[in-house]
Amino acid sequence: MAALLAGAVIATPVPQGFDFEAIDALDPVPTASIPIVDAEAAQTTIPFSATLAAASVSSAVQANPTDTSLKMAKRDNSACAVQPIDGDTAEAFSANTAFSDAANGAAPPAGYSVAYTNQAGSSEGVYGYMGYSVLDTYDTATCAARCNAIVGCSSVNIYFERDPSVDPTATCTNPASQTVIKCVYYGGPISAQSATNVGQWRYDFHVVIAGSNAYVNKSIATPAGYSGPTPLGNAAINAPLDCNKRDTYMGVKIFTSGPFDAGLCAAACSSQSKYNLAHPPKDKKAQTCQFFNTYVLYNGTQSVGQYCSLYNETWPASYATNVGQWRGPNHYTIGYSYSFSNTTADADKPVGCTNPSSPK
Repeated sequence: MAALLAGAVIATPVPQGFDFEAIDALDPVPTASIPIVDAEAAQTTIPFSATLAAASVSSAVQANPTDTSLKMAKRDNSACAVQPIDGDTAEAFSANTAFSDAANGAAPPAGYSVAYTNQAGSSEGVYGYMGYSVLDTYDTATCAARCNAIVGCSSVNIYFERDPSVDPTATCTNPASQTVIKCVYYGGPISAQSATNVGQWRYDFHVVIAGSNAYVNKSIATPAGYSGPTPLGNAAINAPLDCNKRDTYMGVKIFTSGPFDAGLCAAACSSQSKYNLAHPPKDKKAQTCQFFNTYVLYNGTQSVGQYCSLYNETWPASYATNVGQWRGPNHYTIGYSYSFSNTTADADKPVGCTNPSSPK
């Protein structure tokens, strides 16, 4: 997991608005390029180890606690296929009611919620691309079952795609088509706004998509030593000062690769406490991390990364009032937001008073 930790960003904690200094220094989230299917690229998946990733985060925090960015043969085309008949067109494919009927009639997989149904585009710009498979039938249960077998997979996109039967070339610009059913895996949430990949041109062959459905797993794992999750929807915690007029916000860690995993934030939170206790300030008590809020940060429809805000006190969901920010023409928003509380250490409680808004 060494690659997870590339690209250090040095930044001091800022108020709970997005840390744009840290965001600007991020490596971009990898953009998934799902290949047109051939005999050697029928499927691929990207492995993930939550244990190794968390250990990598802990080591990185101990080495530099101010680092906010913790990253974790060709087929024979010598002969062209028979040129397509009149009915073999992108327009006919898109109008085929068999595809829309299959999408509209598909049942959501067990444990998943519907992100969108029967779109003419597949998802792109989703956080945590983890590969894809080609299915023999349009089967949402099979697609989800394959996702469940992949560590870190939490969302799927299933659709029909019009692909060329052979690779188009300068001498074979528009070969006959084949219909491929793809099941694409993601380690982050899918939204309707992400269904913007409507195909591409390859010479004179038009790749198009039909019957695109997406589903998101309803469950999110709770890291060991933490309670939760508390779902916060499309908002993030914006905590006030505590009753002693102290700021409980401890800064941010951001991940731009791998699946969405609350365990990464938990590892950063716990390791931040360990570092602070080993390096206490001379004039006051060391802060320990007792609570974190994690979510996917978006710039428009594009994922920026998994954002982790750390706090030395637990705050209830009523303080999830940050629903996004504008930065010039760019609109940064929040999705898939959850909070977790540390259950393993003595909290850094306010002295002499109790926050009325905090859990008793």
